[in-house]
Amino acid sequence: MGRAYQNRKESIAKTANAKTKVNGKYGREIYVCAKAGGPDPDGNLSLRGLIDRAKRDQVPSHVIEKALEKARGGGGEDYSPARYEGFGPGNCMVIVDCLSDNPNRTFGDVRQCFTKTKCKIGSPGSVSHMFDHCAILAFSGDDEEAVLEALMMADVDVSDIECEDGKITVFAPNTEYFKAKQALIEAFEGIDFEVDEIQFVPQTTTEISGDDVAQFERFLDLLNDLDDVQNVYHNAEY
Repeated sequence: MGRAYQNRKESIAKTANAKTKVNGKYGREIYVCAKAGGPDPDGNLSLRGLIDRAKRDQVPSHVIEKALEKARGGGGEDYSPARYEGFGPGNCMVIVDCLSDNPNRTFGDVRQCFTKTKCKIGSPGSVSHMFDHCAILAFSGDDEEAVLEALMMADVDVSDIECEDGKITVFAPNTEYFKAKQALIEAFEGIDFEVDEIQFVPQTTTEISGDDVAQFERFLDLLNDLDDVQNVYHNAEY
């Protein structure tokens, strides 16, 4: 599978305003996850992983707690997931995951990002078949065989394991996320996950260059500026 998952464009807080947007996106995702599966991280493994990831990304604790309190209250907005696919500059493939309380507005906003950068939004499934929906768990270590044995003993369907520069990265189907994480926690006491999430990993990459690079960066900035956009996945390499 290689290191293709690293091509994913992260939401980098370049300004205080951008950091606020990142915090807001985490707050929304935590709220939705807690409302769906319960606000107790011990009983909601998805929520626990999400909170851990938020802390690694330096989301303030008051943002996390506010989202949990909101979910405990039972009221609030009714968000639903929305996924859009299409082709970006240089004909690279793009998947945009959103949480929206107004699907018509969200679709219009995302479509504008495609249109403004001369990109083409596609129909559902137009590019997602060229990505693997993977659970990715990365942690410090060098004993690849011990990790594989622990996962196999727990009957985890492993897609790939990489060991490089003192770090082991496990790739598994997204449906195996909880089983894989629990197996590793039980097998390796005190394990600390540097990466703990589910992503769309491209099966192939598309190299872009020249004017397409600047246009692609603008395209990503426009998407990341939208409050409804949670994650952007792509196969561009430059």
